[in-house]
Amino acid sequence: MASKRISVGVGIPMMVVGALIAFLWAPTVFDLGETVEFVGGLIGILGVVFFISGLFYTKEPVMS
Repeated sequence: MASKRISVGVGIPMMVVGALIAFLWAPTVFDLGETVEFVGGLIGILGVVFFISGLFYTKEPVMS
């Protein structure tokens, strides 16, 4: 039982924004380019983490 709100509503937009920051904004900032690229990559990685956690999210506790 996946949570589409977490995966689609949080994970995918964070991946897109992180990629846009890393690939479009970082080359335009010369003195802080590496820092901006790092922050964009970090946002993208956190987006992947939220996307994966949304796939495994369940409201009911899993009993083995």
